Amino acid sequence: MSHGLTVFLLAQTTTTTADLLTPGRDWAIAIGVGVALVAALLGFTYFTRAGIIARATTKEAIRQPVFLLALAIALITLVVLTYLPFFSLGEDVKMLKDCGLATLLSWSILLAVWTSSTSIADEIEGKTAMTLLSKPITRRQFVVGKFVGILQATLLLMIPLSIAFLGLIYYKVGYDAREAAKGAVDHLDRLVVMRQILPGLPLIFLETMVMTAISVAISTRLPMVVNMVTCLAIFVIGHLTPVMVKHTEGNQALEPVQAVARLIATILPSLEIFDMQAAVAREILVPPQYLGYTTMYSVLYSAALILLAFILFEDRDLA
Repeated sequence: MSHGLTVFLLAQTTTTTADLLTPGRDWAIAIGVGVALVAALLGFTYFTRAGIIARATTKEAIRQPVFLLALAIALITLVVLTYLPFFSLGEDVKMLKDCGLATLLSWSILLAVWTSSTSIADEIEGKTAMTLLSKPITRRQFVVGKFVGILQATLLLMIPLSIAFLGLIYYKVGYDAREAAKGAVDHLDRLVVMRQILPGLPLIFLETMVMTAISVAISTRLPMVVNMVTCLAIFVIGHLTPVMVKHTEGNQALEPVQAVARLIATILPSLEIFDMQAAVAREILVPPQYLGYTTMYSVLYSAALILLAFILFEDRDLA
């Protein structure tokens, strides 16, 4: 699945402006699924015991200085990227889309890992978790509540950043046209460019979900510094696993090297499937079917990590 997006893109035909502006049946289903997931998230948050932990975790996350710092720095970075000359021979909009998505991803993951470290590891070390678990809340509800609360905080960070990012892309298309003396750009052309980047936003959230599950599992046993370093290593290796496997499949590669590469690719998440660089380069809209596959992969992998967190936290001494 590491090269799934490339395969999907190679299967795409030429995308017209009408195709990009008119949502088809598949996109209507995808939007409906997204609305249903948001409704389920709200129902979980307000009608379950674990939702109490989730709401408290979200409030704690958005009140900490790192949330406002991430929001401010990310917004400033997006504005700077809008006016920064990339010297890319007329491809500045593509560079803005690529760098903007990377900015949203990096700050979302940083907030998720930081919050899980402070909200779980610090509470365990500071004996706060023992006070919470003395109430009618189980350890599993505690872990699930923390996971959902961190995801909600990440979503609250992504919403204003995504709106600002789309607005800057809309502005950038007309700005570059004026700089190149091409005249005014049609409103529909700007919307087409904005539409092409929309699938990248749920892909960023799904990748953040996977990294959040990893961080939550690690936080049940290890302190903040180890958690952040481990998550950084997994993030880098997760984006390199397709390259590792590909370069060890040759006849010249030793069997132990191939076995280790396959083992790493099996255990660690294949984060390359969330990368939209190929779609940005080809200016093609990511199909909703691919978003469905990545959603299933993210949910299943995150569920496996949460089950691991249950096991690690079940016999953790909180006294």
